[in-house]
Amino acid sequence: MNDPVFVDTNVLVYVRDARDPLKQRRAADWHDYLWHEQLGRTSMQVLSELHVTLRRLAGPKADLDDIWERVAHYLAWKPQAVDASLMRLSREIESRWRLSWWDSMIVAAAQLQGCPTLLTEDLQDGAVYGSVTVRSPFTLSLQAPRAAGYAVPALNAGLRRHRPAGRPAGRSRGSDSTQDRKRPQAPRRGSA
Repeated sequence: MNDPVFVDTNVLVYVRDARDPLKQRRAADWHDYLWHEQLGRTSMQVLSELHVTLRRLAGPKADLDDIWERVAHYLAWKPQAVDASLMRLSREIESRWRLSWWDSMIVAAAQLQGCPTLLTEDLQDGAVYGSVTVRSPFTLSLQAPRAAGYAVPALNAGLRRHRPAGRPAGRSRGSDSTQDRKRPQAPRRGSA
């Protein structure tokens, strides 16, 4: 894996939040891998959200210097600034895919930074927005570093396809078969 990976706020929060040990371990594995390979990217929006969330989790006696150091750590990931180009692209994304404004800004930041992968659990795993594919760090397996870096299963692998729209199979208009009739319901409790 040689491409940069955009990391959303929720993944960075899980690195520090011990309330869900499994998610914390997976988030930490991704963090460590991206840090070691210098492939992690984020945005100033994400860092702002991270700062607010870490303060909220720490409570009223939060050590603000410690929280700042944890957030400033990610300045090394070359965060995308909130600027005119990000705003314009965010508006295009919001209009085209009907995402929320905040999610549109995340996708736009990933696109502007040339990240083909966006790690988040806030958007649907496998969704593709232009040049960016959303992946959950909790379902995407991180393998030992090698040429491919991580395995991305085919988007349609293992997914059940929905039946085409229309009338249920085997039923037609005006049919009088027993399967078209409503089944009798058991009497409700307490009724005579």
